[in-house]
Amino acid sequence: MKTTTPIHWTIIAILSALALAALWITPLLWALSTSLRPEYETISPVLHYLPQTWTVEAFTKVLGAGNVPRWLFNSALVALLVTCVTMTISLMAAYAFSQLRFKGRDLLFGVAMLALLLPFEALLVPLFRTMHHLGLVNTYAGIVLPQVVSPVVIYVFRQFFDAVPADFREAAVLDGASPLRVLWSVYLPMSGNIVWAMAIVTFIAAWNNFLWPFIIITSNEMMTITLGLTQTYDAFGVRYAQLMAAALLGAFPVALAYIVFQRRVTQGLLAATGLKG
Repeated sequence: MKTTTPIHWTIIAILSALALAALWITPLLWALSTSLRPEYETISPVLHYLPQTWTVEAFTKVLGAGNVPRWLFNSALVALLVTCVTMTISLMAAYAFSQLRFKGRDLLFGVAMLALLLPFEALLVPLFRTMHHLGLVNTYAGIVLPQVVSPVVIYVFRQFFDAVPADFREAAVLDGASPLRVLWSVYLPMSGNIVWAMAIVTFIAAWNNFLWPFIIITSNEMMTITLGLTQTYDAFGVRYAQLMAAALLGAFPVALAYIVFQRRVTQGLLAATGLKG
């Protein structure tokens, strides 16, 4: 028997969603408003929600000062490398844990999942010592490698692979397909939405990562945008319009990536949780 939701609950749900949206977007709009003001308006004792004089001078100065374009390039390169390597490793590891039978499989999977309980901060010293001994301090490899193992992504992929009927794999094996061929030709096409969702989440996490780049990077030219933004205060002084402009420039690429791939992310998360959208 089909039931309907009372109209007042629907109204409450809509109003709650609008309130949450307003709470989320208000700081963003204020940052945008601040970045489009001349500097003297940002310290004016009279509060104005909109600029009295509209200007893009803050963005021009940010792009012309320091190494913001280089920091954006570094962040894009690092995030893309982390995403590609993480997806490749996680897919192969999840397939092995899910479909292959070998001694110690469950023990290895349990050890991998224990990493979820270990904060990244606890690994900073051994990771830095390892990168130092390998000569990878202040290099792209040194920034990327410690970020490419993701227990969460492995777990999500394994859960999905466990739910795939075994008939698909058995048919491919009977045709002579190797385990790697089965993964790329059978399981990967079926898990497209989940791969996209995990890839976007991984990309955003790598882009926003501050702690590890802060530890491993020693030169201004190798900084990512999240780390470089901490240098703008010294470079710009108390210039709030330029600080907000730099922050918006740093956040824009990941926001754009999420907006473009929002539908795939939603579909992937629904598939990963066993729900249908």
